[in-house]
Amino acid sequence: MTKIEIAHGAGGKIMQSLLEEVIIPSFKRRRVGAIGLDEMDDGATLNVDRTDLIVCTDAHTVQPLYFPGGNIGTLTACGTVNDVAVMGARPIAMTNTVIVEEGFEIEMLQELLMALDSIIEPLDIAMIAGDTKVMPRGTVDQLVMSTTGIGVVYGEKPVTDSGARIGDDVIVTGPIGDHGTTLLAHREGLEFDTDLTSDVAPLWLPIRDCLDVGGIHAMKDPTRGGTAVALNEIASKSKLELEIIEDQIPIRAAVNSLCEVLGLNPLHMSCEGTVVMTVDPKKTSDIIDALRNHEATRDACVIGTVKEDRPRVIMRTSIGGRKIIQVPYGEPVPRVC
Repeated sequence: MTKIEIAHGAGGKIMQSLLEEVIIPSFKRRRVGAIGLDEMDDGATLNVDRTDLIVCTDAHTVQPLYFPGGNIGTLTACGTVNDVAVMGARPIAMTNTVIVEEGFEIEMLQELLMALDSIIEPLDIAMIAGDTKVMPRGTVDQLVMSTTGIGVVYGEKPVTDSGARIGDDVIVTGPIGDHGTTLLAHREGLEFDTDLTSDVAPLWLPIRDCLDVGGIHAMKDPTRGGTAVALNEIASKSKLELEIIEDQIPIRAAVNSLCEVLGLNPLHMSCEGTVVMTVDPKKTSDIIDALRNHEATRDACVIGTVKEDRPRVIMRTSIGGRKIIQVPYGEPVPRVC
C-alpha cells in the first residue's frame, strides 16, 4: 500500500501501522519527559520548574459540523479536555487552529467557536493562542479545527495506558457507541423510536473526583475505533489480559438496533463522553459512586477484570462462550471526530 486511505485516520490496525512504520520513525528526538511519542499515549509529559505538564494535540474533521447532541466546536473542546484528563491532569489551557473554506459563513464560524468556549470557560480553561487559515473553495470541506491541550498532573504522577494491574476492575463510565452511531444515523436519515444523541461531554470533573478517591491505574477515552481499541491498547501496553462480560457492557437499545441492522459492532463505534479505566478493586465502589454524582457518568459500571495472561481482550459472551475482541481495521464510520 503506497497511498493514504481514509482508514489510515480511523484508529484501527492500519492507522497503528502507519504510526509505527512511517510517522513515529520520521522523528529522531521523541521525548523531553517520561512519556513521549513512542508511548503513543493520549499526550506527553513536560517537566517545567518541577511541575509535570501534559500536552496533547488533536485535529477535528467531523461531518456534518452539527449533529444531535453537539457540533464541531463542542466536540473539539471535549475531545481535547478528555485527552488531557485521562492522563490524570487538570486541563488549564488550549490553543486552536482553524482551517476554513472560502465562502464559509462568518456567523456560523463564530457560533462554533462560542460553542467551544461554552465547554472550556466553566472549567477555567483558557484559549491562549491559535491560528486561522482560509483555503480556496473546494480544497477543504468547510472547516477543520486542530487543538493543543495543556494540563497539570493532578496527583503524584500521570495515568497511562500501560498502568493496568492484575486484579483491577475494568470500569466504563457510560453507554458505549453513542457518538459514532448517532453520526451514522444522522447522515443516513435513519430514525428510531428513541432520540439517539452523541455522548459528547467534558469529563474532567468526574475524573478529578475519581483521582481524589485514588486507585486508578489506567484510563483511555474510546474515540476512534471505539471501546475495542481502548481496551486493546490498555491490554497490549500493560501486557495483561482484559476480560469483559458481555451482559455487563452498557449499550443503548437504539445503538444495538442500528448496529444489528448494518452488521456493525457497538464495541467499534466511537464515544466522545465515555472513559474506560482499570482500578484497584478496593476502590471500585467509591469510584463508581464518584462517577454517578455527575450527569455524564451516571451510568458508570464494572464490565470486567484484568488478568495475568497474554495481552489481549477476551469477552465472556451471554451464552457462556469466550471470544477475542480484535482491533478493527478502521473506523466503520469515517469523519466522526
